[in-house]
Amino acid sequence: MVSRREAARRCVAVFDTGFFRALCEPARIAVLRELILLGRGDIAAIAARLPQDRSVVARHLQQLAAAQIIRASKEGRHVFYQIDAGSVAARLEGILALTRLLQAAMGDNGTATKAHRSDPRKPMGKQRSHAR
Repeated sequence: MVSRREAARRCVAVFDTGFFRALCEPARIAVLRELILLGRGDIAAIAARLPQDRSVVARHLQQLAAAQIIRASKEGRHVFYQIDAGSVAARLEGILALTRLLQAAMGDNGTATKAHRSDPRKPMGKQRSHAR
């Protein structure tokens, strides 16, 4: 079993990565959304669907590619982009494994969360009534 200190170190190392930094910019999420809807596209096709200048969209695509969220393939003079689903899935599976490691280090088997959370759409914690 891993100590809490080691689990914390590993979590911070994972959460402070280009992967998450790439996903925390709303404009970049918009680029990613359009690319998902297109399936595959070049800069012209992607930028045509967004309000940002083509150069801004290109920069967002570069950052998403650097984070291994999308991949670029050159065909002639065009570069086509698409989601790198295998890479994203592998990254998320790694995060899930790390989260389970943290859960074990914290001694939490999930029962506290399950016992207090019958409806996952409702926020956790005690609800306060403002009526007097």
